[in-house]
Amino acid sequence: MKRRSFVGLTAFASIGMMLPLNACNGKHSKMKNFNNMTAFEKQSFNLLKIWCDAMIRDQVYDKSNSVIHGALYCHACDDIHGRCNDAIYPFMYMADATGEQKYLDAAIKLMEWSKNVDGPNGSWTNDINPKSWNGITVFGAIALGEALHHHGHLLSKEMKEKWDARLKASIEFVYERFDMHFSHINYRFTAIYALYFLGKYFDEEKYIKKSKEFATLIPQYLTEPNKLIFGEDKPDNDKSAKGFYPIDLGYNVEETLNGLVQYAVLVKDEELLRLLTESMNSHLEFMLPDGAWDNSWGTRQNKWTYWGSRTTDGCQPAFSLMADRNPAFGTAAVLSTELLERCTVNGLLAGGLHYKSHGVKPCIHHTFSHAKNLAFVLDNATEIKSVDKEKPLPRKMKNGVKHFSELDVWLAAKGPWRATVSSYDQVWKKPYSVAGTGGALNVLWHEKVGPVFTASMAEYLLVEPNNQQEQPGEDFCLTPRIERFVDNVWYTNIYDLKAKVDVFDKDNVIHFRVNTNLKNRDKKNVSSYSSLKLNYLIDAKAATIKASRITGEENGDTLVLPLISQTGEKVVQSSEKTLEIHKKGAVVKVVSNVPIKIKDMEKERIFNQVPGMEVLPLLLMFSKGSTEITCSIKVD
Repeated sequence: MKRRSFVGLTAFASIGMMLPLNACNGKHSKMKNFNNMTAFEKQSFNLLKIWCDAMIRDQVYDKSNSVIHGALYCHACDDIHGRCNDAIYPFMYMADATGEQKYLDAAIKLMEWSKNVDGPNGSWTNDINPKSWNGITVFGAIALGEALHHHGHLLSKEMKEKWDARLKASIEFVYERFDMHFSHINYRFTAIYALYFLGKYFDEEKYIKKSKEFATLIPQYLTEPNKLIFGEDKPDNDKSAKGFYPIDLGYNVEETLNGLVQYAVLVKDEELLRLLTESMNSHLEFMLPDGAWDNSWGTRQNKWTYWGSRTTDGCQPAFSLMADRNPAFGTAAVLSTELLERCTVNGLLAGGLHYKSHGVKPCIHHTFSHAKNLAFVLDNATEIKSVDKEKPLPRKMKNGVKHFSELDVWLAAKGPWRATVSSYDQVWKKPYSVAGTGGALNVLWHEKVGPVFTASMAEYLLVEPNNQQEQPGEDFCLTPRIERFVDNVWYTNIYDLKAKVDVFDKDNVIHFRVNTNLKNRDKKNVSSYSSLKLNYLIDAKAATIKASRITGEENGDTLVLPLISQTGEKVVQSSEKTLEIHKKGAVVKVVSNVPIKIKDMEKERIFNQVPGMEVLPLLLMFSKGSTEITCSIKVD
């Protein structure tokens, strides 16, 4: 379904628009010598150029319509995203680095267009609708501030003064409007950097003072014992029934930590830098060995994209700036950038690994948000040292299980396997916006094939309609689970916010034991035989899933295993209880004690926007008299 159609209104062109500017290759130019760049800089520069060229390709050229002329058009959403003026910064970086006029033309057209999202109080709005959310002004202010701070010399004196005035109005809005109860924590902590950075830029002491006042509250929003940032909901400190704060990994690592680290580095606050190092070490535990952020459990999992979160900015600033304190932070920055490159489709960052194979267009929002942070990394190359991937990630090296007690999330590692199990019971914003929980095996990952399972929302809901893409085709949950349908009502363990999980590591086998109940979306138990058990056994050779129940009735109880598999991968079912998926360089083999059925599908695979994956949905049904299903997964 399209949100809005511009057919007949819009013409597109990638030609430049010559304006009275200082020449890009003039005496102030910062043109890059590619040979002097580090490997990480080259990687970042190449990807940024791909993204910027694609955004220019999709920039609207229609002088007859000022509402759209100069904006970045999103083919996936058939819309214009109000925050697209964030791309002014990466465009200006590329103009300075390459000396090519087209980038500066694109930035100026975009700045002129941004009048369409101007608020009367100095804010920008999230959409062209003047009544839409304006808290995003803090991110736009930083982007425009970085552009002017590093590349303002590209503009004529008159134009720079005009842009400075608009920037001043935006940070004045942040100063007047933001307090420590404003929206979610990512806004307030980002404002710490925005107010200090632009306070210095404008020599405005009141901004600096407020920034420092906000900064004193940082320790209050860190959990114990792992110093994870909480507050990604409103109210920001409401605890769940189990006593857990609202935490979202994607927003923490791709947005909130950036602002805190950028501030701490700028003011040279050594005590805060030590605290942030501790916090980042804990957050880094959730990065998978391929650079993915495991946000299978987070409060805002509705925007999980495997590499991060849909409308956040990327982890590169914080983790590259802090690489001198822990080289694994540099590894995270590099691996994340590599994954962003893998997920780039037709020049734009797609929201997961399988957009191309499933024929899903990427939303342009991902690209202009993440382009800002690559530009920041490149602009601050002299301050960023020793960024490489020599130091292994924690999840690459460790064996055993770690329990995050402030989440009830377990991270497991054994040989080539990595796994995540969750019974975190925070639900964000809408009562049916449920991430992977209920003792579910949210993530199963193998070093030869990458993700084997990844959790999605229980139901794909447009919690933020203008910040999520529509689901193509059937809405099918990707979280491994037990389910039963009664009178067309879905009951499953992933709605059980009270599931109990025990774990032990013995004789080189990790054992998870889950006691759970089948519940519907209103968290009500199914009327009969709701109690079930799940066991996950992980050793170096295999991952085994066991599901057991107390009845032998033939009531539709089914173990559902949505196996990650992209279109085109060969599927071989040599017997009714054995199935293979032939992937590049390896074969995933599934063996069960009951027949394995592949769910009927509209296409060759089922796709879910969370986290942008295709799956082969396997159904293992309890037959009459059966009380246990056992299924083992091996990778050869």
